[in-house]
Amino acid sequence: MNELRISVAMCTYNGARFLSEQLDSIAAQTRPPDEFVVCDDGSSDESADVVKTFAHRAPFAVRLEINEKNLGSTKNFEKAIRLCQGEIIALADQDDVWHPRKLERIADIFLRSQETVAVFSDAEMIDQESRSLEGRLWNSFFFFRKDQKHFVNGQALNVLLKHPVVTGATMAFRERFRGLLLPIPANLVHDYWSSILLAACGDFQAISDALIQYRQHAGQQIGSGPGRLTLLERIELARKNSRQCFLAEAEGLRQICERLNARAAQFPYREAATKLLSEKIAHRSARAKLPRSRFLRVPVVLREVANRGYWRYSEGWKSVANDAFL
Repeated sequence: MNELRISVAMCTYNGARFLSEQLDSIAAQTRPPDEFVVCDDGSSDESADVVKTFAHRAPFAVRLEINEKNLGSTKNFEKAIRLCQGEIIALADQDDVWHPRKLERIADIFLRSQETVAVFSDAEMIDQESRSLEGRLWNSFFFFRKDQKHFVNGQALNVLLKHPVVTGATMAFRERFRGLLLPIPANLVHDYWSSILLAACGDFQAISDALIQYRQHAGQQIGSGPGRLTLLERIELARKNSRQCFLAEAEGLRQICERLNARAAQFPYREAATKLLSEKIAHRSARAKLPRSRFLRVPVVLREVANRGYWRYSEGWKSVANDAFL
């Protein structure tokens, strides 16, 4: 089990309320990490002090970096990943709880095959009081058995381009691919960017067991404005937001294509990956630019039905109905 050095990369930001429980779960691993790297993004609470106290009693090396200015989640994770020295880099959120055998299970999979570039797992759900919630993380993503089989049978990228199912808090990857992942564009989420690029590198394993408890926070603010809108106004707002999301997603995928092409020699499946990415970019762009007139939308919708874009890169008939009638 100790043939591979494992680094854990965690980012903290005003997470003191839940941090101790997570740190305790990492210290209780049956296969402890060889190194624990924490980058604090200028917390105004006691997060950094909690980590400092933990470092005195941790059975492994702890490195704490406190950012002079706030970097944001993506760039903070980039910094933490860059500082890791292990052969395997496992990502960690500040507010989850790890199962004791998480790192042991991950190490076993990497030791089994040099072809495995990354792994991720399912998770149980807990609330802010650490009480169990109904359902699993994968179910919330609609990542069911059919897609799970596709994922582990060499079609990980196909699954990821239909819907992102890899949560960074459950993911680990080989350090030798770090140079392909970094730098991470500031406008993208680190786990989405990393999972798609890693899927273009080789074998990406999905562990169906829940290896962490993934915390759901209560009381998140979503704005009170829409509550006063009429039904027609809500539909129009949803259409507008969908268009913006589609355009942003297409732009992010273009950036991924640029990275694949810039480092072509290091991506074994670059040609097939860029083909899939280009198809999704075209599909998302078509949906984002649908005419306001329902009549004029018909040719675009029919084209995407004919090329099966709605089934490969959206939610099938549900998405067809949304584009045709909303």
